[in-house]
Amino acid sequence: MKMTWEDGAEGSEITMDDVKNLIKKKDEIEEQIKAYHDVLEDQGVGVEGPLVDAEGYPRADVNLYTIRDARHNISCLQNDHKAIMAQIEEALHRLHAREKAKKERDEAASQEELMEQQVTLLPPFARVDAVTDGSPASGAGLKVGDEVIEFGSVNTSNFQNLQNIAAVVQHSEGKPLRVAVIRSGQKVQMSLTPQRWSGRGLLGCNIIPVQR
Repeated sequence: MKMTWEDGAEGSEITMDDVKNLIKKKDEIEEQIKAYHDVLEDQGVGVEGPLVDAEGYPRADVNLYTIRDARHNISCLQNDHKAIMAQIEEALHRLHAREKAKKERDEAASQEELMEQQVTLLPPFARVDAVTDGSPASGAGLKVGDEVIEFGSVNTSNFQNLQNIAAVVQHSEGKPLRVAVIRSGQKVQMSLTPQRWSGRGLLGCNIIPVQR
């Protein structure tokens, strides 16, 4: 039997509410089947009991129309029950497959994010050991303990000494520099503009090299 869903859109996305509605219909069918079985039991014949006497004549001690009607309805309802059980099984399968696919997508996205983070978290070449309040460094969000992996054009691969950073700062007064640091195991990026302020230098922070 070809299965169709209540909304008529076969192949549409199945929800748990759809499954609950199908189960409700299944329960209703089972109640109807039981009611017709009770009718047959009241007649004393059941589903298979003979409707003719020993001589082959229709039995006069039972209501033949009621029995035949009950048996016919039981047969139809059993077919309906079989069909709706198949629909429930298919709906549960779809739900399970969708949840499995979602879980796999989420895990893949998490793994990809972790791999990207691992790739970008290069070894630091310097560390911030002081930041003055009100300075350009403080305003950019630089914090004590930040481990520097990128400071303008200076990065882990080309850093030699602090003169590299000093040169970049001197040539970038009034121009924003992209700075990347590692903070609590996470990469943090910020824009830092070297400029004159009330304190010393153009940054207002102290950076020391990391021994590698």
